[in-house]
Amino acid sequence: MQTPRVVRVLAAWLLALLLTVVGFFVAVVVLNAGVYGPQQQVRDYFAALKEGDGGLALGILNGSVPQADAALLDGPALARGAAAVEDVRVRDPEETANGHVDVPVTYSIDGTDHTTRFTLEKTGRQWFFFSTWEFVPSTLPTVDFSVANLTEAMLNGARVALPEGRGRFASLYPVRVEGGFEGEYFTAPSKAVAVTDRSAAPKLALPAAATEELVKAVDTEIRAFLDACAAQTVFQPTNCPFNFQTSQRLAGEISWSITDYPAVRIDPHDGEWVIAPLAGSATLSTRLQDLFTGAISEVEAKRPFEFLARLRIDGSMVTVTPEIEY
Repeated sequence: MQTPRVVRVLAAWLLALLLTVVGFFVAVVVLNAGVYGPQQQVRDYFAALKEGDGGLALGILNGSVPQADAALLDGPALARGAAAVEDVRVRDPEETANGHVDVPVTYSIDGTDHTTRFTLEKTGRQWFFFSTWEFVPSTLPTVDFSVANLTEAMLNGARVALPEGRGRFASLYPVRVEGGFEGEYFTAPSKAVAVTDRSAAPKLALPAAATEELVKAVDTEIRAFLDACAAQTVFQPTNCPFNFQTSQRLAGEISWSITDYPAVRIDPHDGEWVIAPLAGSATLSTRLQDLFTGAISEVEAKRPFEFLARLRIDGSMVTVTPEIEY
């Protein structure tokens, strides 16, 4: 016959065992919902993005790379894009069809709120109790990036090639993709787009413009050309856009001066950079004698002119070739 003391000891042991079993199952539930839940896979993915570890992020996402440039998929370019994703909150999973779950993630990029839903599936168990989850395989989105009349630019801080002024770039998500260019002779103002899900296909198109340095270089050559024309002491300077015609007799020296130099403007056109039509004026100073009366008069004749010029850029060398039509 068991004594009351033995009964109490057995009851205590049974209670302890029951609490242990209950605690174990509670721990399993908590771990399945946390460390071993689908949200943890999403957290690991976001951590890889922040670190710029594209290989790890791509592996966690179970993503495949489309036929596109991979410049945004790793290193500083990826980390820079992910750094713009702020206020990240991983929400509770939501069951969908085929045993999948969607894990919504809310965040902001440049002050705009976004939500991306990641789809995961249960792939088995670990140590009999803990669920294993993986992202449902998907293909990465792409960004179409173009800059008028440039064959290279910067994308998230990485220099990228743009054959014929455009390129397609594969992207992990969510990230911010910023493009721009600042060179000696050409510039494209920075602009950004948000890549928020696998179905995104944003376009990032930038206008390009000539820099002040290029305009100044062209202006210097145009002025040198016109000054050389003005230095010719004839009524019709050779290969020059201005002239003076008269039926009177020359009675003094001929002197030209450039009254108004053309304003230089450089525009993109059909894949090239062209100088807009140039217009200015020159003034002739001389003395002429009337053939009938013999009177000599001082002449100051202002002559407007227009002409075209071709532009060639070879590295840092700028060449301007005037085209004169008579």
